[in-house]
Amino acid sequence: MGGRVLEGLRILDLTRVVAGPFATALLADLGADVIKIERPRTGDDYRYGPAPEGETSLAFENTNRGKRSITLDVGHPEGRELFLRLVDGADAVVENFRAGWMASKGLGPDVLRARNPRLVVAALSGFGATGPRAGEVSYDIVAQAAGGLLAMTGFPDGPPVRAGGALADFVGGLFLALGVVAALLERGRTGVARALDLSNQDAIFAITDSWATIAAGLGMRAERVGNQHSFTAPYDALETRDGWIVVGTASNKLFRRLCAAIGKPELGSDERYRHHRGRAARRRELNAVIGDWVRERTCAEVLATLGPGGADVPCARVARPDELIDDPQLTARRMIERHPHPRLGEIVLHGNALRFSDAEPRRRTLAPRLGEHNEEVYHALGLDQATLARLAASGVV
Repeated sequence: MGGRVLEGLRILDLTRVVAGPFATALLADLGADVIKIERPRTGDDYRYGPAPEGETSLAFENTNRGKRSITLDVGHPEGRELFLRLVDGADAVVENFRAGWMASKGLGPDVLRARNPRLVVAALSGFGATGPRAGEVSYDIVAQAAGGLLAMTGFPDGPPVRAGGALADFVGGLFLALGVVAALLERGRTGVARALDLSNQDAIFAITDSWATIAAGLGMRAERVGNQHSFTAPYDALETRDGWIVVGTASNKLFRRLCAAIGKPELGSDERYRHHRGRAARRRELNAVIGDWVRERTCAEVLATLGPGGADVPCARVARPDELIDDPQLTARRMIERHPHPRLGEIVLHGNALRFSDAEPRRRTLAPRLGEHNEEVYHALGLDQATLARLAASGVV
């Protein structure tokens, strides 16, 4: 049958940097027409970053794939009116300014939804639009700290550790994309469009592994345990002769298989280790025993013994993202995209983890140049070339 999952939906994308653009990239991947609205002349700050000299940031290329770009100063009176005209034909507006910024420009959710009652308005900010911290500035590391994740991450004898990459931003982006799709689904059913107020602190707190529930019910605190697990063992990153691997067991059966594979079947029947509670209480000593066996071998040898061709316990080599560019599994799943680029030769993009049967790829493969689609979008609004030139000269577009 083919087709694109979100074909026919138009998203006005006012987001910038990481979290919001990642959310709208996911929507573009699924077929939505995402119009990225950027500041005239400078555009999204994320255009400036790691890249060959004079080129747009490669991170921007990845998180803005599949979109169209126009320039528009929505704070300018003429720019505001043009934006409202774009709202007339849109299904959703997505933004990640500091809470209250859009309202300060006369473009709050009530104004936009009065203009277009079928418009979903989705906002992501550091702390949301309500509560005592509403409107506070935030970055990824702030959300990780305020949401409870930073305190859980790291080794017991070390400081809190930020999760690798901009994890909080990407988690916030996932919730934002889900919220937009959920609101559009409801609108299709009821005809009513809602506004979404998403806080990145909320998004991170939501993924802190049920620790608030456990703490409230049992009085336990989430402690930093490094790569280990508070409630089971062995579960750790272990060093081999030529790299690192991870091993995780979360059932008695898997633990016994692991013990037999490393030549220590007696551990599987030892009363101290037969059940989760005992293994968790002795996780350091148990992980050390497994670690001693691993340390004498290469990654390939360990995986051959413990992997699907051997004991079949969950395990993997610890790989950097750059080592995964040619990974056979990710390649087979189309998570590694390679596209010709007019100036960069070939560009590698991350694929979309949502894999729908018979779905066509997004209409546009690459990220847009700044203002690449100004004429296309503004001409469709009825602006002629002379008007567009005047607006460009005055900094409105």
